[in-house]
Amino acid sequence: MRTVKLSAILVMSAGVLLLGGCNSELDDLRIQNRTQQRQIDDLMAELEAKTLELNQLKEKLTAAQQTDSIEVDALRQKIAALEEDIAKKEELIASMQKKLLLGGAALPVELTTQLEDFAKERPDLVTYDSSRGVVKFKSDLLFDLGSDRVAASAVEAIKSLCKILNSEEAKEFDVIIAGHTDDVRIATAETRAKHPTNWHLSVHRALSVLSIRPDKDVDPTRLSARGFGEYRPIVDNLPGKKGNPQNRRVEIYIVPKGM
Repeated sequence: MRTVKLSAILVMSAGVLLLGGCNSELDDLRIQNRTQQRQIDDLMAELEAKTLELNQLKEKLTAAQQTDSIEVDALRQKIAALEEDIAKKEELIASMQKKLLLGGAALPVELTTQLEDFAKERPDLVTYDSSRGVVKFKSDLLFDLGSDRVAASAVEAIKSLCKILNSEEAKEFDVIIAGHTDDVRIATAETRAKHPTNWHLSVHRALSVLSIRPDKDVDPTRLSARGFGEYRPIVDNLPGKKGNPQNRRVEIYIVPKGM
């Protein structure tokens, strides 16, 4: 009898140690994600300032060329140096984003069933990956080209998803909304004024989806928005920056709290 009790105690102790190890790994992952995201956010702010400066220099160059100003050569040199700096920052951010551990895990059966049913009712708009807890919206049906305004036809679907995310089965999870684009550059000046780069567009689209909460029912402390621009394609884009519709998407990750 003492042997049986001792074995049971050993098994329980091993389980506690294993659980403690999992929690420790999860805490490390959370810290790593937060640190990495802060660094990316800082670089994004620098990139936005550099992009604004570049646009201003290009406007000055256009004006200088029309008046045959002696500043033309100097402006061209400044623009070239700034474009090189921006390219390096974009490359660094892309590299850091690839290392950012953003992924889900299998969810409770009740919650998975609700999300599967939600996706099955909207096969043209939504897919659901039950192995990772990821709901994926097709951006072409969510937004017009170059826009961050959610299409009226998709608003009700997002509201329905919010009801699921606010259910008892989901309340113990956080929600990460991640925007993605293809590699087609922002073309018109009017659009660039609002979305200078694909990163901006992807973040703005994620924020637009986040803002659609009926009666603000989903606790905002559970929500975050991220943008990956063109740097996490799921299929190859066409040559010559012609893009691919499959890469234009908004993904919603349902993750343990604190991720």
